[in-house]
Amino acid sequence: MSESTTREERFAHGLEVLNAVDGDSGRRVIDSLADISPELGHQIVSWGFGEIYARPQLAPRDRQLVTLGMLTALGGCEPQLEVHVNAALNVGLAPEQIVEALLHSAGYCGFPKALNATFVAKKVFAERGLLPLEQPAQEPEAASA
Repeated sequence: MSESTTREERFAHGLEVLNAVDGDSGRRVIDSLADISPELGHQIVSWGFGEIYARPQLAPRDRQLVTLGMLTALGGCEPQLEVHVNAALNVGLAPEQIVEALLHSAGYCGFPKALNATFVAKKVFAERGLLPLEQPAQEPEAASA
């Protein structure tokens, strides 16, 4: 978006990106702010999605992987993590990739945060009829000589 776009144009563009990434769950977050802080909702749409998420340097699936990692690391962001697990699925990440990213986070964020994030993903997957996940085959242990 250029500097000369209007506030309404920035919001409309951000709303297109929000709908493509987050779908209904993102719109519900924005709608839930209408009676307390509509300006926060406007900024999330206009700036967060219209300016940041719309940047071409990272693909939407890569942005979601980064977002999942950051929300897991922060902890206490489970409602936002739920929205972004849905978004990760919407932009093409497989449930197994999401689980792997959350497993990977345990080494950097700790088991409690990785567990909390995984349980959020489990809730989203259950709501979307994606459970149980197929478990990857384990490599056989090398035989001792």
